[in-house]
Amino acid sequence: MSPPVAPPGWSRWLVPPAALSVHLSIGQAYAWSVFKPPLESALGLSGTQSALPFQLGIVMLGLSAAFGGTLVERNGPRWAMTVALVCFSSGFLLSALGAATEQYWLIVLGYGFVGGIGLGIGYISPVSTLIKWFPDRPGMATGIAIMGFGGGALIASPWSAQMLESFGSDSSGIALAFLVHGLSYAVFMLLGVLLVRVPPHASGAREAARQAPTGPQVSAQQALRTPQFWLLWTVLCMNVTAGIGILEKAAPMITDFFADSSTPVSVTAAAGFVALLSAANMAGRIGWSSTSDLIGRKNIYRVYLGAGALMYALIALFGDSSKPLFVLCALVILSFYGGGFATVPAYLKDLFGTYQVGAIHGRLLTAWSTAGVLGPLIVNWIADRQEEAGRHGASLYGLSFIIMIGLLVVGFVANELVRPVDPRHHVPQPKEADRVQREQSESA
Repeated sequence: MSPPVAPPGWSRWLVPPAALSVHLSIGQAYAWSVFKPPLESALGLSGTQSALPFQLGIVMLGLSAAFGGTLVERNGPRWAMTVALVCFSSGFLLSALGAATEQYWLIVLGYGFVGGIGLGIGYISPVSTLIKWFPDRPGMATGIAIMGFGGGALIASPWSAQMLESFGSDSSGIALAFLVHGLSYAVFMLLGVLLVRVPPHASGAREAARQAPTGPQVSAQQALRTPQFWLLWTVLCMNVTAGIGILEKAAPMITDFFADSSTPVSVTAAAGFVALLSAANMAGRIGWSSTSDLIGRKNIYRVYLGAGALMYALIALFGDSSKPLFVLCALVILSFYGGGFATVPAYLKDLFGTYQVGAIHGRLLTAWSTAGVLGPLIVNWIADRQEEAGRHGASLYGLSFIIMIGLLVVGFVANELVRPVDPRHHVPQPKEADRVQREQSESA
């Protein structure tokens, strides 16, 4: 499938909606918790078992983005969005079959493995295309698209809950809800497949070479050999670990913090807190990434990591004495979490150019897979150990918050160490490449 080239006069502002149609769909992953209680009840699963499809999906997101990034660059956004559509929707259809037959392994295979591949390919599918269409505002462009992944749960969560209420929360009701998800998302993602276009100069190797962009251009393979890639990997991993540490345990965390106060947090209020975090996650993706176009990528990550550490310190010291302070600090941390995701493609473009930025971004997302395991592990394991020791309330989280502060400091230092990529890693410009090829031919 050759990349569709935009005709003359075609508006570049049609590309973000195409990207949003994919990201709003795959953003359903953040609403998986809606299915956890019904699955546990209908299939007799433990909490750990019901979390497995989501965990495997996030792992496969990072792995498929890493290994499929080069294919996305080579075949273009329409191919990538088509693969994402097929995998993500097929994952739901397999899960529907698994729920209907009460075969849980099919749900893990469908949603976690097959659907997870769709998550990864879909996540990176529009990135390099958006950066090529918006070289003047790459942070804003990628922020608009990636905002959809953070906001997908705001649509999927109430929609899924309503379906389970209408269809029932037994195995057949869950199966029907999965089926409706799979078919509906296929139609919605198809809009992006049909709408997406690449800039005219992005088609054809000869034309691309003739209009090659100026500045550093680094291949995905060569980027892995630079310290800048691994420094950014560390930055993203630390920022995501800090954010997901709150996001994954948000409802029980705010309940625990104020359990001994005169005004404990109700289940409904805790659910509202989770919704607020999702909104902050989404808003941070467009707001902070757009700000990075004004103040620079390095400076915005100084804010994410430095101010994030301060927010964690305020929660650890004073969070249990003030609900507004706790909520405000958590919202800021989650906005940094979302902003970090949306800003990193533009940071990669600044350092490595647009040549294979999508493939480089895919490899960098293995940091997300790592953080997706590391963040919940730190918070949950320490909370369990503290509870076994007889502690309760805010004291369950004090040590994990100190660890999060330390991780953010590590990320801050890594960001400070980022420097421009050494020219020896750059792809030769067309004229230079022709000269090198002639010299090699003559020497042969």
